[in-house]
Amino acid sequence: MSSLLAVDLGLRTGLALYGHDGRLQWYRSQNFGARSRLKRGVHGLLSELPDVTYLVLEGGSLAEPWQREAERRALTVRQIDAAIWRRSLLLDREQRNGAMAKRTAGELARSVIEWSAAPRPTSLRHDAAEAILIGLWGVLEVGWLTAMPPTLRR
Repeated sequence: MSSLLAVDLGLRTGLALYGHDGRLQWYRSQNFGARSRLKRGVHGLLSELPDVTYLVLEGGSLAEPWQREAERRALTVRQIDAAIWRRSLLLDREQRNGAMAKRTAGELARSVIEWSAAPRPTSLRHDAAEAILIGLWGVLEVGWLTAMPPTLRR
């Protein structure tokens, strides 16, 4: 079975893992704290996830360790900007400003969690919420879902 790992890049990183059925398996926020720990952490994280075949990264400045490790493992990588997944998943009126887009992303991410029957969060950090939506965009892009699930349509 293959899986897709979505990453909201940063020293505080949002992560979301999707299964081949297009459903969210788990999500979390991880604080690497320093670039050196990020480099070691990427290797360790991907070693724990041998089924990952797709890696979707959002952001830019900290992509290099992820890209290097993905290349070493022959993973398919797609690096995108937030505008890409927002344009596909959010309505224009929901992204008029950054605060509104983040709030709406959190709401949609909670819907994805519920639809996927993933464990509900006590709190959902914005980086994990965005990773969930980056991953949803990714599974639509690779064809694991052919369309947005009806309960998630906006």
